[in-house]
Amino acid sequence: MNLSYFIASRIAEGKEKSFSSTIHKIAVASIGIGLAVMIVSFLILKGFQNTVRDKIYGFSSHLHVTKYTLENSFEESPISLNNVLFNHPDSFPFVDHVQEFSHKAGLVKTSEEVLGVVFKGVSARYDTVRFDSNLIEGRFIKFNDTDYSKEVLISKVIANKLKLGINDEIVIHFFQNPPRVRKLKVVGIYETNLTEYFDNKFLIGDIRLIQRLNNWPDSTAGGMEVFVKDVNQIDEAEQALNEAVPIDLYVEKVSDKYIQIFDWLFLISRQVNIFLGIILFVVCVNMISIILILIMERTQMIGMLKAFGSPNALVRKIFSYNGIVLMLKGLVIGNVLGLGLCAIQYYFKIIHLNPADYYMSYVPIGWNWMIVLGLNVLTFITVSLIITIPTFFIVRINPIKSIKFD
Repeated sequence: MNLSYFIASRIAEGKEKSFSSTIHKIAVASIGIGLAVMIVSFLILKGFQNTVRDKIYGFSSHLHVTKYTLENSFEESPISLNNVLFNHPDSFPFVDHVQEFSHKAGLVKTSEEVLGVVFKGVSARYDTVRFDSNLIEGRFIKFNDTDYSKEVLISKVIANKLKLGINDEIVIHFFQNPPRVRKLKVVGIYETNLTEYFDNKFLIGDIRLIQRLNNWPDSTAGGMEVFVKDVNQIDEAEQALNEAVPIDLYVEKVSDKYIQIFDWLFLISRQVNIFLGIILFVVCVNMISIILILIMERTQMIGMLKAFGSPNALVRKIFSYNGIVLMLKGLVIGNVLGLGLCAIQYYFKIIHLNPADYYMSYVPIGWNWMIVLGLNVLTFITVSLIITIPTFFIVRINPIKSIKFD
């Protein structure tokens, strides 16, 4: 039997109301609460990142391919869809889906309100699965083979401003010479909560309407939206597509187009990492203090062990094992508490947020077991290394004086 572990286990089995027992509980609680806070913080951060990214990518894809131009306008110069990327996306191993789009500025008029909007034209190739999480009422556009669809999706923000609902008709005045007017029917309402970027501006309709207004052939669009199979490959995909498409086309990452949001996510991530360092520092200081207190309480025992010939290494291992046992108990409690709180928020959405500030209506939880495992391993390794520091004081304990210590 390992003598150090045996003595450490006997110390841990001290009387329930003893001073050692209280110190043990404090140590376990500090580690458990610290780990729980870290788990909750990182899973909430992951939830924020996933939710915002999914909203942006679901509405605008991962990459945009448009005509290279110096103009700063919502309306794009036309590009031909007779290219390898659009017709044979499977020839690019990192591409998951390609769809065409076009934008056109207009003015929506109702009997009471007038509002400037951007009409986003899409086709039957549009990935409605990725967009479904944004659709809160009604359905998506139904496309037909004979003519452009006269159905349209509007945002909840626009619906509230114009006092519109499902099956209401709207009149859109498109800015061109001569001006064109079209009457369309609202069949769906979406909400991304990214009001400044999407909900305040965009209506979604049939791209063939824009093609008709601009006198474009069916094989022409304002650009292509590209979804990649792995979001971690977006940079590589951008570089590869820039080399593959014609020189007059421009490939842009959506994360660069909406860089303010992604910078905001990066700042949150950095703050959480700083928070992690602070919590680990507090936990380590607590464990050092607790091990020192336990050493002082067991000074007579240390003196007797030394008097019987026990080496310093053996005595140090006793308190190291004691600290590791306390830490493992704290890790178990921290995991149960942290994952339990996250599960409650995930299923019941108790904590709500202001969508105007946070782009979502409740605190999201992004389950990532690698993060949970990483936090456990990081805490275990860091605290295990730290608790060896106070055990070096054992070397300086004199057996004769310690036996008389009271």
